[in-house]
Amino acid sequence: RYLLEQDFPGMRIGPEPTTDSFIAVMYGESEGNVPGNALVVDPKKPFRKLSRFGNAFLNRFMCSQLPNQVLKSISIIDSPGILSGEKQRISRGYDFCQVLQWFAERVDRIILLFDAHKLDISDEFSEAIKAFRGQDDKIRVVLNKADQVDTQQLMRVYGALMWSLGKVINTPEVLRVYIGSFWAHPLRNTDNRRLFEAEAQDLFQDIQSLPQKAAVRKLNDLIKRARLAKVHAYIISYLKKEMPSVFGKENKKKELINRLPEIYIQLQREYHISAGDFPEVKKMQELLETCDFTKFHSLKPKLIEAVDNMLATKIASLMSLISQEESNMPTEMVHGGAFDGTMAGPFGHGYGEGVKEGADEDEWVVAKDKPAYDEIFYTLSPINGKISGISAKKEMVTSKLPNSVLGKIWKLADCDGDGMLDDEEFALAKHLIKIKLDGYELPGTLPTHLVPPSHRKPLQTAE
Repeated sequence: RYLLEQDFPGMRIGPEPTTDSFIAVMYGESEGNVPGNALVVDPKKPFRKLSRFGNAFLNRFMCSQLPNQVLKSISIIDSPGILSGEKQRISRGYDFCQVLQWFAERVDRIILLFDAHKLDISDEFSEAIKAFRGQDDKIRVVLNKADQVDTQQLMRVYGALMWSLGKVINTPEVLRVYIGSFWAHPLRNTDNRRLFEAEAQDLFQDIQSLPQKAAVRKLNDLIKRARLAKVHAYIISYLKKEMPSVFGKENKKKELINRLPEIYIQLQREYHISAGDFPEVKKMQELLETCDFTKFHSLKPKLIEAVDNMLATKIASLMSLISQEESNMPTEMVHGGAFDGTMAGPFGHGYGEGVKEGADEDEWVVAKDKPAYDEIFYTLSPINGKISGISAKKEMVTSKLPNSVLGKIWKLADCDGDGMLDDEEFALAKHLIKIKLDGYELPGTLPTHLVPPSHRKPLQTAE
């Protein structure tokens, strides 16, 4: 709702558990709903494989279409609210985690939402997060309603969230958490306004990068599936080879299923495969229980060779084609909705701050602090109105900024490139130091509004 800046059919937001449906929010010329059973037989939609989850799921699945510009670039799957307690979990009537896993394998980004005043990770949420195993690079976390707590409480809430997530998600890296208040109402607590703005901007940039990387993501998933298919072939052919031809098939099957961890290690050594390429042991053992090992196929080295050839050569040429196509096409960005509110104008991120301060003023922004800078300038014994690099260095190093940063500031401030600074250039250097000390980034080239008045080129007037 926050990203689209409009309601979509089937949406209901409330403090109590509301929607219990998966809603695919997609672009359409007119507003409307398509129910799940009709959706899975539509050849133009990518949901046909969901029919295996049965009517209990399809009755709680729908596509919500509306003519919103944001949805021209991305589609959103709105999952049902997570419940706690055994009763609610049973009443779903379908395997919730299996459905989540199906979507997780196909989406580009997974966003986990937490409320700042309601942090507990229920059993079902924990199971849901575990369903995303293997998709850790896609996961982002949003700590929402952060304006409802003060700064001190927010610090504790953030710490508690990271602790809770650490117990559920077993990754060595810390998950990226975006803190903010993602709705269009006035902030209850404005102490952290700047933090919320910066975090929202980071989240928008992350989402806006998705259309550009969609092709690479699909290729990445293809490679993953190819490697997994190859490993499956090794496992299945090994089980087939070990089966007796006549008697004791059932006992041998049980023995092989129990020995699966050992078989994995054996295959890793024999074919030089990483342990990370193998499917999860417990899940594989469960799936094998229902299989007839005698109907498995033997290993076909030519097919394995074809997969290896594809991974080694074909994928590399595909990557270069994608790179060429991306360089020839304009950068695809997400537009519309909340994304347009942060693009331009005085409420754009960072407007009037740091280097951008004074961009829309007639007077040189450094002038207001120049008297104080001039006092320092004249203590450095200028000759012919300029100080040398050595004198400037003595003053500039008092900022305790590293030489790499001070070198960049010197390059930006020495407008005429004579290796010396006049009073205006020195004031500019001090202004740039202040910008950096305030936590803002320095520009690559000096913006026109920061160029000292005496170094500006006179405007050419038409005769």
